[in-house]
Amino acid sequence: MEFRHLVSFLAIADELHFGRAAARLHLTQPSLSQQLQRLERTLGVELVARTSHDVRLTSAGRAFEVEARAIVARVEKAAQSAREAAAGRTGTVSVGYNFPAGRHILPATLTRMHAEHPGVTVKLAERRTGPQLAALADGTLDVALVYGRPVTGGFRYRRLLRLPMVAVVGAGHEWAGLPGVPFAELARQSCILFDRDQCPAMYDAILAAAERTGIRLTVAQVVDDPAGTGILVSVTPLVGFASASRGMFAGSVPGGVRPVRLFDPVPAIDLYAVWRDAHTTPLQEAFLDCLETAGPFRVPAP
Repeated sequence: MEFRHLVSFLAIADELHFGRAAARLHLTQPSLSQQLQRLERTLGVELVARTSHDVRLTSAGRAFEVEARAIVARVEKAAQSAREAAAGRTGTVSVGYNFPAGRHILPATLTRMHAEHPGVTVKLAERRTGPQLAALADGTLDVALVYGRPVTGGFRYRRLLRLPMVAVVGAGHEWAGLPGVPFAELARQSCILFDRDQCPAMYDAILAAAERTGIRLTVAQVVDDPAGTGILVSVTPLVGFASASRGMFAGSVPGGVRPVRLFDPVPAIDLYAVWRDAHTTPLQEAFLDCLETAGPFRVPAP
């Protein structure tokens, strides 16, 4: 059974006239009759009865018409879905993000995506930079919103905004309540840091600021979970590090950690959109276009 035979049969069912059905399909009447005959031979039943005066569907033809219309409609819908997906108008795009991207980048970008591409689903995953880039490399993510631009090949990137970093301490720490401290004061504190491969750009920014001030950080603990860092500094005299966005959010929670501005120098990190260099899909391009037009992005003043 061929799809074109179903289309021809439905044209006959609509018109109940071979001449009009053939004209509608841009076929000759003999060609249309041959297609109907092949369909009837395949099914083993007569679908259309015709005389010199009229054309009508048989009982088998009327039953077959219902299912044939459903089949043709589903094929047409499948074709439309394929065209929509190829054009980036339907489907799913997987996006990784970190805390500042969730607060300053995604709201405006997703609003634009919903307005311009309502058929596209954006699947979100919050992760640190290292895991995001690994997922991007293996194809699990389509776009990553991360700290720092990748240093390995195979990626393209776009800078979105610059974020200052702050120290975070517990309510009982001697720095709690201070508007800010010089970075060199960290020489007299014990710190919480994290493995570099979790977030290379933030790690390097902290150590670069320490090198500029001529101090060596005393790392008392290594914790790779930002929430875990917040818990530890709230119950110990240790100093942790966070983006200004996360620090401001944590400081707004009663009884939570206290962000402390660092200066001279102010450590800062850049937030980037990163995607694979090859095989960019229309869905990725749609998200990246919305990301571009939703900007420029800014971090609110504390």
